[in-house]
Amino acid sequence: MKKIFLTLVAAAALHTASAQTSAVTSAILNQRQGLLDKARTDIDGAILNAKTSGKAKTWYTRGEIYEQLTANPIFGKALKPGEGTKVAYESYTKTVELDTKDGEFGKQAVQKLGNLYGLALNAGVESYNGKNYDEALASYQMAQQIRPQDTTAYLYAAYAAEAKQDFTVAKDTYSKLLAMNYKSPALYSRLLQIARQEKNDAEAMKVVQQALVAYPNNKAFMLEELNMYLSSGRGPEAIGKLEKAIAADPTNGNLYAVLGSLYDQGKQQEKALGAYKKAVEVDPNNFDAQFNLGVYNYNKAADLYTKASKMDLATYQKSGKKFETDGKKYFQDSLPYFEKALQLQPNDRAVISSLQKVYVRLGRPADAERMNTKLEALKK
Repeated sequence: MKKIFLTLVAAAALHTASAQTSAVTSAILNQRQGLLDKARTDIDGAILNAKTSGKAKTWYTRGEIYEQLTANPIFGKALKPGEGTKVAYESYTKTVELDTKDGEFGKQAVQKLGNLYGLALNAGVESYNGKNYDEALASYQMAQQIRPQDTTAYLYAAYAAEAKQDFTVAKDTYSKLLAMNYKSPALYSRLLQIARQEKNDAEAMKVVQQALVAYPNNKAFMLEELNMYLSSGRGPEAIGKLEKAIAADPTNGNLYAVLGSLYDQGKQQEKALGAYKKAVEVDPNNFDAQFNLGVYNYNKAADLYTKASKMDLATYQKSGKKFETDGKKYFQDSLPYFEKALQLQPNDRAVISSLQKVYVRLGRPADAERMNTKLEALKK
């Protein structure tokens, strides 16, 4: 009787082991028949079973099933976004770990991992388009692990990190791209944008200077650096930067206009005049240059009239009239610049006010009144 009992126990043990192993076999059979939902249930059970979870075949089979699920338009709907690729990646990686790259299943898993790159990338794009940025980032990072030297997954991961406002991860990913010798002005532009969003002026300047090392003739980065110098009150230093920008873009009227303003601030009137004239030469529709040329001549005229008004009678009788005549000429010279500026910006109050005063000085009361009417209309 005892012998019979032992035999029954052994038979039961054999049946249990067979059932555990058959779960993998069943998964494979269901997979081959296209019953991927059943195959998934079988293989998930085998992965949790102590008897089969340590076998390379189990993990390799799981990788194949989930890879196929991802590509299946019907059964794939049961997966969460990126889940199929993630599970397949983990499964093939575990296969190599258990079987090595030279084992029967390990060799195949290495090849399968290479094929997963596109799936991981596509899963990331799908999640990104659905605004599931955490899932997108996870998929892109998985793609990075599959092909560490491919820059696309890093770039997309940085975009996803930015989208979820994780600037630390975004900056780290962009830095990795730079370390991989990735060449793109857009990368520096993104880093600059992040620095601005973080309101980190020092970091923004650092990024621009790095960008100019990589792209020394890039006009956009030159202007960015120039604006930083100007906004921080470093006008004299900005002049040198501006001259380099002009050398790279000699037909940009705005650059000459800004240069003129810097010279104005530095009380270098003749240099300012030359810069403004160059600005309207290359771009007659540059409002700032036209207006500032008008102001230059207006101020010359006003200065002469002021000096004449302060003369004593004897001095005035001797040279006062000449001062006023020269002053009137400067008023006349300012007129075409102010009129062109008004044409460019018809509602600019500074231009209208300046023209009103010039018309008065030149004895044109009707035009002066016309400007006064425009000013009053703008106040309403």
